[in-house]
This record gives sequence, structure tokens and C-alpha cells, in this order.
Amino acid sequence: MNTKELFCPELICLNLEVKNKSDLFRKIADDLNKKGYVNAGYLKGISQREEEFPTGLITQHLNIALPHSDTQYIEKAFIYTVRLNEPITFNQMGDNQEIKVKDIFFLGIKDSAKQVNLLASLMDLFSNDEFVNDFVEVSNKTEMLSLVNKNL
Repeated sequence: MNTKELFCPELICLNLEVKNKSDLFRKIADDLNKKGYVNAGYLKGISQREEEFPTGLITQHLNIALPHSDTQYIEKAFIYTVRLNEPITFNQMGDNQEIKVKDIFFLGIKDSAKQVNLLASLMDLFSNDEFVNDFVEVSNKTEMLSLVNKNL
């Protein structure tokens, strides 16, 4: 499965309202579970993994987060793209610095060997000025899918 195939309209939410990271994780876990992408342990798994290995990233243009869980909680591979109405706090990968994030990509990978390549692909996208400029202007699922398909 290539990276483009991991994006789908049912897993794009561009105006989510949450109180904090716990609220975000609960809402996404519930939705993913209902749609058959994850099993019941996903919420606990992603929350624990985020505590141990933060996924916030300060890129050249904007802050993003790439939360992911261990493969045992994933039923079907996915990337869930979320844009929050208001930023929330994540800790930065590597140094645990608190950062504000509005754009989150939940990664559901069944083969952990492919996770590094996926992370590298996404980080490459966010170092591309043109992609980032288009990304921040996206306002609906169709535009997001088109942008991803054009750039991956």
C-alpha cells in the first residue's frame, strides 16, 4: 500500500473542536473504532505512546503532530487528517518542549517497518513551501485529497 492510499475522505476532519489532547484522542479513537480501523485498545495505546514518545513537530512553516500507536491496535492502515479550530498543546518529538498544534496526522500502520518511511514522506511534504502554502488554505475534504494526491 502506498502513502496516497492511506488518505480517504472519511478520515479527514478540518474543523474539529476539542478541549485538549485527551479529548482529541478520545474523539479520534471512537471514530476510528466505529469505522473498523482500530480495536478497543487503541485509545490507551496511543495515549501511552504519546506520553513516552511525543510526536509534535516544529516544521519550517507550521507545527504539526504525528501521533501513532503500536501496530497491535491497528486493524486497517490509515492516515487520519485533523485540523483543529483552536490549537492545543503537544510535546515536541525529541526534547519534550510544549508547542501549539492545529494540524494532526494520526498514523495507523500495520507494518512498523514502513512507519519510518511514512514519517519521512510527511516531513518532506512539510518542508515544501508550495505544499504548506496550499495546505493551510485547504477548506474541505476534496481539496485535501487533491493536494495530497498531487504531492505524494
